[in-house]
This record gives sequence, structure tokens and C-alpha cells, in this order.
Amino acid sequence: MSSPAPAKTGLYDCRDAYVATLEELGAADPRVVAVVNDSVGSSKLGGFRDKFPERLINVGIAEQAMVGVGAGLANGGKIVFVSGAACFLTGRALEQVKADCAYSQANVKLCGISSGVAYGELGPTHHSIEDVAWLRTMGDITVIVPADPWETEQAIRAAAALDGPVFVRISRMGVPALPRPADATFTIGEAEVLHEGNDAAILANGTVVCRALAAAEELAQQGIAARVVNMASMSPIDVEAILAAAQTGAIVTAEEHSVRGGLGSAVAEIVSQNQPCRMKLLGFEGFQPTGSAEFLMERAGLTGPSIASAVRTLLGR
Repeated sequence: MSSPAPAKTGLYDCRDAYVATLEELGAADPRVVAVVNDSVGSSKLGGFRDKFPERLINVGIAEQAMVGVGAGLANGGKIVFVSGAACFLTGRALEQVKADCAYSQANVKLCGISSGVAYGELGPTHHSIEDVAWLRTMGDITVIVPADPWETEQAIRAAAALDGPVFVRISRMGVPALPRPADATFTIGEAEVLHEGNDAAILANGTVVCRALAAAEELAQQGIAARVVNMASMSPIDVEAILAAAQTGAIVTAEEHSVRGGLGSAVAEIVSQNQPCRMKLLGFEGFQPTGSAEFLMERAGLTGPSIASAVRTLLGR
């Protein structure tokens, strides 16, 4: 699949890669179905509905029912993509995600749309900055946080091929296509080194990876070689890549998520028990105010210059 065209800004909405991939999967396999909570528009599933009207189930604004219906369809042999706003999919339906999907190992693909602070102006009720923390504690559900359209496509394909529950975090916040070799591959459980360096390491995922790369470029101009590791696979997580990063002696984690329970916490759990080093966790501290996504990201220090500053502070420079 070719990546969807970027907006005039050169940034991509990863929902476009998600729906284009899902339509391809649906055309190739009649078992692929989608379940939504009155979210056809926000999930951009209008094309899927038009192509496969009998394979899109809209349960209305009833997230618990949505996940339960998805689990039931999976038990009937379907490959189910449950698609809804990440804040409501994980918040309102957490019990169903836990019992009907993770515990039961149902073949359900949970697609958290407009994750993080993408709904910034709608305030804390619509911010989804706890979802990864909630889900990775379950241990029996794969959690993926793609960084760009290519990785979103790859994550959806990998989720469809995996027999079991998967959560894919899909943002609407514009991101650039990341530079990769033509033979790049995506594998669940494996991190991706996007920039080499041994002075420090920046571990990021989702919409923050491009900002981590910008930080590394700034640091390179100052004589600091920072490794950038894309940690899209949150559960399972690449322990070896984390320990290799710890060998630099300084790790900054950066994520569009709470600093409690997400990427920073996962890395700290591994580093503290195996290879202690200096760390700084960048993310959101508790509930966030109402404001644009960009305002909230800047406020939390999730910009290239702020990430670079955190690295310099760790290194005492």
C-alpha cells in the first residue's frame, strides 16, 4: 500500500493509513469486520462502510457493548477491528477490554483513535493519556504505538495476522513520514533505532518520535551524539534495545502520555533492575488543561528543543 498523501504541511494523519490498510485487508479477507461506537466519521471508516456495508457494525454511543460485540464476533471466527476514540474505548470499556479481550484472548484489534491529546480543546475528559498504562499492566494484550503512516500500516497488518487481542494507538495529530531504508521491516516486540549515538539515548514512540529526531539533530550540532530509539511496541517491549540504550549512561524518554505507567515507567522498570543509569521522563503530569494539542505538547516539554535540553541537563552540559 502506498502511503496516503500528506497535507499541504507535509504532515500525515495516521488515520488515513489505518483505514486504507483496513480496506485492503477487508477486500482480501471476508472475515475482517469493523465495530464502531457512532464513530464512523472520526475513525474515517466511511470508505470501509461503503465497500462492505454488511461488515461494519455501529452500536451507537455504547463502548462497553462495542467491545463485547467485537469479542462475540471474534468468537464466531471474525477478525474484528473495534474502532473508537481512545479515551472512551479504554476508559469506558476497560472492564470489557480486560475480561472479554485480554483475559479471554479474543482475536479483537482495538484501535484507539485520536489518542493522546489530539482532542486538546475538548479538555481532560477527552485526553487519552492513561491508555497505555492501563493496558500494558494486563500483560495478555499486545500494545502498539505507531509513529508515522508507514508504521501505522505495518502495525495494522501485524495486528490482523496475530491471533489474539491487540491495541493500536492511532493519532490524528499530523506527523511526517520518518526516514527509513527501503528494506525496513516492522516486528512486534522489536524497537527501531532511527539515529545512532553513544553519548545519550532518547526513547520515544508515537507522535513524539519525529520530535526526538529533531532533538538529536540539534544535539549533533552541539557535539552530542544521541541515539533515537522508536519504541512502538510497548507490550511486548524490546528489553535488549532498552539495556543497550542504558549503556550510554543517560536516557530521556518522551511520550504523548502520562509519565506514570507509560513508556518512561516501562523503561525505568527494566533499567533499574538491570542497568541503572541517569533518566529523565518527559510526558504529562496528571490532568491537562484545555488547549490545542500543540500547546499541550509544548507545555509538557515534548518538543525538539525541550527534549534536547533534557538530554543536555542529564549530561551536565
